[in-house]
Amino acid sequence: MTKKILIIDDKLELRTLLKSYFTQEGFTTLTAGNGREGLFTARHERPDLIILDLMMPEMGGYDFMRAYTREAGTPIIVLTAKLEENDKVLGLELGADDYVTKPFSPRELVARVRAIFRRLEKQANSQDILRGGDIEMDRAGRILTVTGKPVDLTPSEFDLLATLMAAPGRVFSRLELLDRLQGAAYEGYERTIDVHVRNLRTKIEINPSHPCYVETVYGAGYRFAVQ
Repeated sequence: MTKKILIIDDKLELRTLLKSYFTQEGFTTLTAGNGREGLFTARHERPDLIILDLMMPEMGGYDFMRAYTREAGTPIIVLTAKLEENDKVLGLELGADDYVTKPFSPRELVARVRAIFRRLEKQANSQDILRGGDIEMDRAGRILTVTGKPVDLTPSEFDLLATLMAAPGRVFSRLELLDRLQGAAYEGYERTIDVHVRNLRTKIEINPSHPCYVETVYGAGYRFAVQ
């Protein structure tokens, strides 16, 4: 089935370029000129992935993510000219899966999109049911429950937890986890993993300040505790 991509950016030239590029690569491509228009389109078209600019009129990228990530776990790649670490962290905290700084190569952006879809397909093809303590994960259905209650995770949070739960007790470095989430072809941003872990803990841990599932191994990385 053809994947559907929504591009939200206030620059018409960029939208036109990316739509042409992704259409040539075999994707169904939708566009929107600001976050408000993008929110309407996303709710009605249900894209498989969203490419999102941060600085836009009427509704910026941050506000879009605050609204839409509560409704759907659609992967989001953020486009921005902003370079500050705090901006990157905020985007990740709001549910972004990847971060591309302008100017960028359309070919690289297509490669990042394909990497996300490969990761999701790999998870979907696995029929494993993972369990640890009060957590149960259906990797095929991409469903997570904690104490029997469903918990919504972003695609990156889900894949991060799946990686850890599949090998309880094993310590994964930040670079290893980044590679699992984004692929070895890309320059890593290790702080990404810390942000995802922090978000994940707030959703699955009774006390995120004293986690009993996702443990930090200082100087080494993270592991899922053996239950």
